[in-house]
Amino acid sequence: MNGRRVVITGLGTVTALGENVETFWHNIRHGKSGVSRIDRIDVSDITTKIAAEIKDFEITDYMSRRDARRLDRSSQYFWAATQQALQDAGIAYDEDDPEALRAGVVAGTGIGGVETMEEQIGVLIERGPSRISPFGIVKIISNMAGGVVSIDFNLYGPNSTVVTACAASANAIGDAAGLIARGVADVMVAGGGEASITRFGVSGFASARALSRNNDDPEGASRPFDLNRDGFIMGEGAAVLILEDLDHATQRGASIYGEFLGYGMSADGYHITLPRPGGAGAARSMEAALRDAGMRPDELGYINAHGTSTLANDKTETTAIKTTFGDAAFDIPISSTKSMTGHLLGAAGAVESLVCLLAIRDGVIPPTINYEVPDPECDLDYVPNEAREVSITTAMTNSFGFGGHNVSLIFGAAPG
Repeated sequence: MNGRRVVITGLGTVTALGENVETFWHNIRHGKSGVSRIDRIDVSDITTKIAAEIKDFEITDYMSRRDARRLDRSSQYFWAATQQALQDAGIAYDEDDPEALRAGVVAGTGIGGVETMEEQIGVLIERGPSRISPFGIVKIISNMAGGVVSIDFNLYGPNSTVVTACAASANAIGDAAGLIARGVADVMVAGGGEASITRFGVSGFASARALSRNNDDPEGASRPFDLNRDGFIMGEGAAVLILEDLDHATQRGASIYGEFLGYGMSADGYHITLPRPGGAGAARSMEAALRDAGMRPDELGYINAHGTSTLANDKTETTAIKTTFGDAAFDIPISSTKSMTGHLLGAAGAVESLVCLLAIRDGVIPPTINYEVPDPECDLDYVPNEAREVSITTAMTNSFGFGGHNVSLIFGAAPG
């Protein structure tokens, strides 16, 4: 990154594996799957009946029921993760705090308020336009998660939302880091939220033949890089990072998880859902992140792969990693935590960035669970089934979205 150094001083998350960072991380380290049969919606007539669904989330643990009426479930998850992350960072602004003018938000989501959209279209069809909720539109639009967070937490600096499918929250983190590096802000809330386990969401991805149909074995259904993988598992939730100028963090005595080192982007320019064969776009994204970080390929300690458990992604990403890292690719531990969390779509990049930071902090590479039968086209070290204790100082996460959006982020250890 050019300009000021950017560090991470707070983390928050809500997922099927835990509604706080340490519970989530404990389950990830121990290879626990968050996938189960879907309870919230009727899936009797949908081919895929499983997902990494959050079962017991209560927004009233975070805000009043009256205030929660403003927010779609996806925004509620983002709000809760933001509250956690700001508390973790020790940051709170009053309305007239001049520091709040230098603090902002970049949120990412793939689909936004799809649950509200389904609900309100149903109301329109069944009960007529006069019964549409006055909150309907504001709950649906994708920017509202970041908008409400800025209102409720007095964040008056830059505020934007990224909608780049499954790359969205990774873009959000990279964009937020750039704002700090350029001196536009001192503190940024960055991450993403998603809640697309709905009748439309599950049916749509199932119709596109993107989802696993291994309904009889929910916990074993997501199997990235395994020969018998048959599609991804939907997940939901949010993750938020607090990014901060290093000098600003040091002056206030903040604890630091790690440093943001590099941001790479590219476009496949190939297909609306499939990656470009050979992974040239993904490779350019990783190469750009390495250049931004000023790193050689053999200096990277870990890759948290996009690793969706689809036939096309996993072999393409493997090829792209080999293109980028050459012979070093075979020495880098790689894992897909989507094997446990499911695919959080637009929130995936933020969740996996959080994983990278904790892997660096604790010297633990999380596993790729359900890896049983090697695929000859996926021949790298995927840290199968058991976490690995390895001291690392750098980690990359990849996020690739429908439409050909590719994003790679690199994090490093906290500055000494």
